[in-house]
Formats: sequence, structure tokens, C-alpha cells
Amino acid sequence: MRKLFNRRGQSIVEISLITPVLLAALYVPVDFGIMIFTGHLTQNAVRDGARIAATTDLLDNGLATALATQFKPNVPQRLASRQVTVNYYATGAANCAQYVEVIGGGTYNLFWYRLMALLRAAPPTSISITRTTQMRYEHQPDTNAGNCATRTATGTV
Repeated sequence: MRKLFNRRGQSIVEISLITPVLLAALYVPVDFGIMIFTGHLTQNAVRDGARIAATTDLLDNGLATALATQFKPNVPQRLASRQVTVNYYATGAANCAQYVEVIGGGTYNLFWYRLMALLRAAPPTSISITRTTQMRYEHQPDTNAGNCATRTATGTV
């Protein structure tokens, strides 16, 4: 009768059942936290790129592409298919408000959701992170009455 009430293996069974749930409860917030931090780093990289592009003299397509190439390493390596675009907006009018726009981003792969796919669940396995910053172009007339919407230079890497 004593062998029927032996509970030595009960704790092993409980631990083996609760461990996956505990790991999921701990890892999902960590994965989302890393994703949010990656978005923050992307925003900082784009903002720094816009600062440099806004102070560059004679911005054209070749220089915009060179700047995009220069800014791309600043976008976090955690993002897959990273891309950076530098746009310069201006028209021929003397009173046009010229500005530089830098767009950067990529795809963040969610680790936990990819593990859930092994259990035949179909959650999204990646999220697109894109950040944009616009800054006033430094080399322009002091009086700006209107806003320009014509892109005159662009570079994408």
C-alpha cells in the first residue's frame, strides 16, 4: 500500500509541465522589448542621417545614394533586409522650403512566434520596422513662404 502513495516523481512532472509555460511568459515580453529597442535604434540612426544630409551642400542623386550607403551600417543589424532612402525635396522657386527626408528600416524576425510555428500555429513571424525623419535643408534662402513637394534627389541602398 505504501508504494501506491509514493509521490517522489510528482515534482518532476509538475516542473516538466510548467516550464514551457513559464518560459513563454518570460520570453514574449523580452522579444517585444528587443523589437521596441530595435525600433528606437533605427529612429536614432535615421535622425543622425538626416542631420548629416541636411548640412550637405549640393545634394543630388549620386550624393543621396552615397549618403544612404554611409547611413546603412547605423541601422541595427538585427533587422533583416535593411534599407535606407535619402530624399531631397525642393523646387526652383526662391521662396521654397526645402527639406531632406531619410527613411530607414527593415524586417524584425520574432523568435517566439517562429517557435510557435513548430507547434503548427500560424502567427506572424516578422514585423516591418520603418522610421522616417525630415529636416530643413540648411543651404536654402532665409525667406521660405511655401512648402515644396517635388523630390529632386533620391538615393536608396
